[in-house]
Amino acid sequence: MNTRIAVIGSTEFIERIESITSEIAEIDFDAYIYQKPTEAGLLIKTLKPCDAVLFSGALPYYFSKKYHEHLPVPSFYLAQDEMSVASSLLSVLYHKKISPHRISIDVSQASIVTNVLADLEIEMDTSYIMDYQEMLKDSFDISLITCYHQKLWKDGFIDLALTSVHSVFDQLQLIGVPAMRMVDPQSSIFKALQDIKAHTDLIKSRSSQIAVCYVISEEANAHELVDGLAHEIQASVQLLEDCHFILYSTRGDIESLMNRNGLNHFFAQLQKKGTIGFGYGSTIMDADRHAKIALGFAEKHSDDKCGYIFTEDKDLLGPFPQHAKQQRLKNDHPELLQVAKQTKLSPANISKIIQFSHSRQSIQFTAAELEDYLQVTRRTTERILKKLSDHGHVTIVGEEMTYSKGRPRAVYELNLPVY
Repeated sequence: MNTRIAVIGSTEFIERIESITSEIAEIDFDAYIYQKPTEAGLLIKTLKPCDAVLFSGALPYYFSKKYHEHLPVPSFYLAQDEMSVASSLLSVLYHKKISPHRISIDVSQASIVTNVLADLEIEMDTSYIMDYQEMLKDSFDISLITCYHQKLWKDGFIDLALTSVHSVFDQLQLIGVPAMRMVDPQSSIFKALQDIKAHTDLIKSRSSQIAVCYVISEEANAHELVDGLAHEIQASVQLLEDCHFILYSTRGDIESLMNRNGLNHFFAQLQKKGTIGFGYGSTIMDADRHAKIALGFAEKHSDDKCGYIFTEDKDLLGPFPQHAKQQRLKNDHPELLQVAKQTKLSPANISKIIQFSHSRQSIQFTAAELEDYLQVTRRTTERILKKLSDHGHVTIVGEEMTYSKGRPRAVYELNLPVY
């Protein structure tokens, strides 16, 4: 299955990515374009389901930090390296015929420039190199980079500004300062994309790791409550004895439950004592053994309601619930409210579909999987999918053969801002 990457960057960077997509196997891209790096955070609110997010550089990554830190998928940025600087200096020398000591440069880390200059035995005034990495720790105004180059040029110290920020290049052009964009070498982009794919493949592999869960509850409706928990983590359930249950799931489903505060919701329904132990492992025997260890810690805890997780790395996580968190019961995301208005689906149904997307390790799904999650009839599910499809919010991307006779089942992907 292909890795889908959301790319957030300038028009020039997106065009650079698109120019090499035919040479990149097993990776799909969704482009999100900003005019200035400061707009990157707002674009995160419009992201559709993906496996990872790639920012064009350190600045958009920094400006959107408070947004991408809460994403359920990993975020990366294309880091500048010596290859980028060397390629850019070579381009300046060949095309512009300008000596390095008449150039000003801005980079996220000055050492990558000084390393290249040292290797090439080129002397250059280090005051012409702006390192904005340290500046990112404070409140940073991107116009400072433009002013830095403008002053050096106005005072006659440089003939060209070499910038790694596309919006700075645009501003320098407007005010008449000769400028050039830092080169993003194809090899650097390839390596970054390969690293992202390897990282996301590792996450998917870990998410599919076996998880066993032991639950002890003295509630009169324990079966009903445990069945609800099993539905949340897509688990099968066995009753070992009265009040004692065992569930089989995956690590990814358990972590998704924790991320959306589902375990706290389960504990909130208990009136009597309840303990839970989760175990992860590469085999079902390992996971089972770790779940029993976690349950043992939960039973020894002084609280009536307690849960622990014991991982394959022998890490003990807990006790849960540590903190009471307020659950968000309303949906005021403007884009999703617009989707609800277009499709005439209730905001509650839209929210459930978003939660369904968050609960899955794959961005693709079938109508049967959505039906099972929503706990509605197949006819209702198909009606929901049709309304979404009619407005382009869900697309059919393939077919899946069933194990019995009948037509192949359609495979869907959401086209919604789910984060």
